[in-house]
Amino acid sequence: MDGNGDDPRSDTYDGALGEAAALAHRWLSGMRDAPIPPSATIEQVKDVLGRTLPDRGPAAPLVLSRLAEAVEPGLIRMHSPRFYGWVIGGAQPAALGADWLVSSWDQNSALRNVTPGVVAAEEVAGEWLLDLLGLPESAEVGFVTGATMATFVGVVTGRDAVLRAAGWDVRANGLTGGPRVRFLAGEERHGSVDDAGRFAGLGTPSLVAADEQGRMRTDALRAALTAGDGPTVVCLQAGNVHSGSFDDLAGAIDVAHEAGAWVHVDGAFGLWAAAAPGLRHLTAGLAGADSWGTDAHKTLNVPYDSGVAIVAEAMALHSSFSQQAAYLPSSTEGSDPSDRVPELSRRARGVPVWAALARLGREGVAELVQGLADAAAALAAGLRTVPGVSILNEVVYTQVCVSFGDDETTRQVGAKLDAAGVVFASPSRWQERAVLRFSVSNWLTDATEVERTVEAVRAAVGAVR
Repeated sequence: MDGNGDDPRSDTYDGALGEAAALAHRWLSGMRDAPIPPSATIEQVKDVLGRTLPDRGPAAPLVLSRLAEAVEPGLIRMHSPRFYGWVIGGAQPAALGADWLVSSWDQNSALRNVTPGVVAAEEVAGEWLLDLLGLPESAEVGFVTGATMATFVGVVTGRDAVLRAAGWDVRANGLTGGPRVRFLAGEERHGSVDDAGRFAGLGTPSLVAADEQGRMRTDALRAALTAGDGPTVVCLQAGNVHSGSFDDLAGAIDVAHEAGAWVHVDGAFGLWAAAAPGLRHLTAGLAGADSWGTDAHKTLNVPYDSGVAIVAEAMALHSSFSQQAAYLPSSTEGSDPSDRVPELSRRARGVPVWAALARLGREGVAELVQGLADAAAALAAGLRTVPGVSILNEVVYTQVCVSFGDDETTRQVGAKLDAAGVVFASPSRWQERAVLRFSVSNWLTDATEVERTVEAVRAAVGAVR
């Protein structure tokens, strides 16, 4: 037995990592066919974990075995190719392996001079992302926790830039006493945009009317901008969470820039459409914005956490987030990672992004993104063959929003799907009706999994009716 319960220093990495690898393999082997919903409650998991901290614990492998025994029944299989909830992807093997290495290397990737290995990998990943997404080469990329923080980075940088243009230094003076910053977003923006506005001190955004697919109306944006003046930040959307639709980025960016506004694009899952030739038209005009946010965990299928914040003007980004201290050996040859994100201490979360891109290559990324959109189209076509199903959105990307008639029937079908455990679609409300939302985000969702999904839905509808 590796280690003992008396001296933690007797534990070895071989024993702990060997046990972890075996447990991970067991979990991942159920990816395609194991039931999706959790089977244990929080209280049941706590009972198995143990309520009382022992005086001495067992050796590391036993701790890990006990952890898996307790926690796995309380896990939802988000990595299943038939999990369509909340726009959550899985984890490609190369990216997962890189994530294990990142934990093993245990580098604080804040400063170029201190950890050049992981910083180099992150910088290359950032350069590749700019190339794939057609964004300016001069833009800078920061790796944050998720799309919420990516939008926060863009909004804060924009806030500071428009205030600076109005003659107010928010870094020195704060917000109090300065000009009020108008914050505009579409009626169907994601809730993370509201969070970013609150965190940035801008409050809830003023909402701009959207069309029936959730796309911000450019004429309404023009009217909103004309109705007021002063420093302004506008948040556009690349990929509506219900319909998958994209704002008219080219038109809206032009209108916003005419008014002197900073434009941030929330592209949590939709920004990746720019990497697929067959979908690139959805993002026309994207490169004209001032900042962008996305989440590599969603469409690229990199393990949590993996948000990406991109800002066109490097100095604006650095002005908002750089930190200096006598004990920090800041780089003299380029910006430090800490100049681009709110955190000083963080893991090298950009390394798994490098691994995913290195494994896929340009064509592989395009095939991945196009494959998800194709699977969504096939899913919509299959669901239309199920009696009583209505597809409510134009399926232009990866989202399929479904009603089964009245609200109660829709909720019952969702409950039957949950109980069967083969498919998970997230319940929501859109266009004043209950819906089930299928977000096709997993790299393993292919024609076979789509067919299994349609048959599971057909069975659930039959059970309800």
